[in-house]
Amino acid sequence: MYPAHAAYFRDSEKAFMVTLKDIAAEAGVSITTVSNVVHNRKSRVSPELVKKIWSIIEREHYVPSMSARALANDHSSIIGVITHLTPQNAGSTVGDPFLSAFVDSIEKRTREEGFYVMIRGVEDAGALVSLSRSWHLAGLILTGMFQNDFFTAVLNLGIPFVLIDSYVDHPEVFSIGLEDEKGGYLATRHLLENGHRTIAFASPSIRPRGVIDQRLAGYRRALKEFGVPFDPSLVFTQEITVEEGKKLGRRLSKMPEITGVFASADILAAGIMAGLHECGVSVPESKSVVGFDDNYLSQLTIPGLTTIHQDADQKGILATDMILAQLRHEAVALKQVILPVRLVQRGSVRRLEG
Repeated sequence: MYPAHAAYFRDSEKAFMVTLKDIAAEAGVSITTVSNVVHNRKSRVSPELVKKIWSIIEREHYVPSMSARALANDHSSIIGVITHLTPQNAGSTVGDPFLSAFVDSIEKRTREEGFYVMIRGVEDAGALVSLSRSWHLAGLILTGMFQNDFFTAVLNLGIPFVLIDSYVDHPEVFSIGLEDEKGGYLATRHLLENGHRTIAFASPSIRPRGVIDQRLAGYRRALKEFGVPFDPSLVFTQEITVEEGKKLGRRLSKMPEITGVFASADILAAGIMAGLHECGVSVPESKSVVGFDDNYLSQLTIPGLTTIHQDADQKGILATDMILAQLRHEAVALKQVILPVRLVQRGSVRRLEG
């Protein structure tokens, strides 16, 4: 082992071995006094003593235990970002580029405020309760919730939480949503305005009163506005992954009657475009595609993906600010926020002549 590596491991081992009791003994003070200094309660300790204790802490490379702090204060500085895993999305955590951008903005904002983020997929109410108690979570940010037993368990935890993209009818709950129905409408209308009449709707499984259900409602509204009958056989559901999108793209390549596709997520749209390309079907010459999210994938596809824009960064910042306001018992102007959407045109839609 190299000397530098050995020194690193010695320092790391020492950091784990040193305790508040050790520091208190060397400084000639009580453990409570050291704890006050570590937790920035300096008003209770003289400046000279604070300086002395910190010199020992720095020399010994002492690192406070997060779990010990949580037990001492009956809470922690950890905010859980929770995805409720169901049989329909059992593999999803942050694989979706939109979720990745959303969580990234939460992490940056919480770090600025001295908090930490835990990202977890949770299967049922019991697992959520166990997680919250084990880590003494300060608050929760939950995505894709429904008004069911899992939501009841969240209410019963008694800690601050914010719902994201969740159609839960509860006036006292903090939530951030999106103009999902409008987004579905804008995407489909754009295809209709460009002459497309046989338009596929591609999405994960559709649950009543969920985000995808709202986007489908927008799709149906646009069809009705243009006098095009809704055809259930044009609704395709699968997991939101590139591979599943490619499978659907290969399937759609054999359906020349379908000239337009609205995919409810950019990652799915990108997969569809890749699957079509594998089969020699060109976008937009043979099929036009519109996505939803406007994440980085929409600018990497060839051609660039026309899509519905939503602001993942703003959503994460608002969610964090809502949690922090609850923790600090501060007033919040709005408990329920609906963020706007807009169409971003790139090169994946072609106007049909005649």
